[in-house]
Amino acid sequence: MQTQTAVAKVASLVSDPSRASMLTALMDGRHHPAGDLAYMAGVKPQTASFHLQKMAEAGVVSMYKQGRHRYYSIASPEIAQVLELLLTISPPMEIKSFRQSVQDQAMRSARTCYDHLAGAFGVQLTAALLQQGWIAENDSTYTVTEQGTCALEDFGIDLSQARRKRRAFAPRCLDWSERRYHLAGALGAAVLDNLLERGWVTRQPQTRAIKVTPAGVTGLAAVFPMSFQEKE
Repeated sequence: MQTQTAVAKVASLVSDPSRASMLTALMDGRHHPAGDLAYMAGVKPQTASFHLQKMAEAGVVSMYKQGRHRYYSIASPEIAQVLELLLTISPPMEIKSFRQSVQDQAMRSARTCYDHLAGAFGVQLTAALLQQGWIAENDSTYTVTEQGTCALEDFGIDLSQARRKRRAFAPRCLDWSERRYHLAGALGAAVLDNLLERGWVTRQPQTRAIKVTPAGVTGLAAVFPMSFQEKE
């Protein structure tokens, strides 16, 4: 009975439209002030603060203070993965404007799923890693092959550091827009960090969308058997 009560409490938090909007915004893996989250959810700052406090008390989001400001983030990768799974069974968002259409296309093309890559680009990159023989697919996870260990290290990814993280190393994550799996976990985060440092991808403001730069298109094609070009 206690377990059922706990599940119902968390479900009620996520089911509220304003809270769901803020959680979706936090799925970019970054820390956001309450004011920005209020704007993204279309609610007053006081309302956003109330919702964020409830979610913080339930352990769904984390909060830290810096001066007079409070910043919020998803509490853990596990919670982010659950939210991503919920998106896979949610009905498609109704597109009511050209702006929404552009934003939706950008999210489906390339985005962050908490701290790793998702969307068509994330799925395509995972497929390239498999095709290249750098990783192998199991029932629920990926493993790094002997060939992949050398290749990923040469690419600039510290596998030893990634393995020391207190989280799953390379789980599969079901992509809500592609309905296929992409690489998640500590290794997925390390791949994203590497591409950001190289300048091959950049984060877009006020959204989870990721943009592949011209240098990224060229660089990725030289390393992996893939040809990625964003749709206009």
